[in-house]
Amino acid sequence: MKLLTILLVSLLFSGSAFANDHHGNNERMSWSIDRAHSNILFTINHFFNKVPGTFNDFTGTVVFNPSAPELSEIDVQVNVASVNTNVERRDDHLRSGDFFGVEEFPQMHFRSTDVRHLDGQSYVAVGQLTIKDVTREVELPFEFLGVTEHLMREGVMVAGLHGELSLNRNDFGVGVGDWASTAIIGNEVNIQIFLQVHAD
Repeated sequence: MKLLTILLVSLLFSGSAFANDHHGNNERMSWSIDRAHSNILFTINHFFNKVPGTFNDFTGTVVFNPSAPELSEIDVQVNVASVNTNVERRDDHLRSGDFFGVEEFPQMHFRSTDVRHLDGQSYVAVGQLTIKDVTREVELPFEFLGVTEHLMREGVMVAGLHGELSLNRNDFGVGVGDWASTAIIGNEVNIQIFLQVHAD
């Protein structure tokens, strides 16, 4: 897979305005992931058709200030056994030693080492991604969608992020033996991460 990040939400104000008005330019801002409104989605080719799936169980921490991205930290763990492609037999096969081997490698893990501003609301998180027993540096481009006060929870700020990247599954040993072949199952996995987060 070429994982992760970040969100199914439309928000009202720019991140820069929020940082200036509420927290100041250089303050670390910690957020909790709203699991009910966040998703990690992926697609991979089966012959010519793209097959979609999700990971339903994940946790993490986000420290992000759009005005001071150098202070940011993104740390996300994914419970691989939660893979869901809406076909139970296929999901069980993905959990097996032919692919993820979840009994030995129950989690995927991304931890950022650097977060940089690109332009506008676009950023990139550089970090270490571990799948099974392989760790590689990846770049996760993401967009800070905005921030506003939660309309049903007074004083709680809510923000959204959306990230996309592509991974090669064979780079991480996802698919061994005959299943390493890309004749049936493609090598490239496209990942979208949608995170809705609340200010801690």
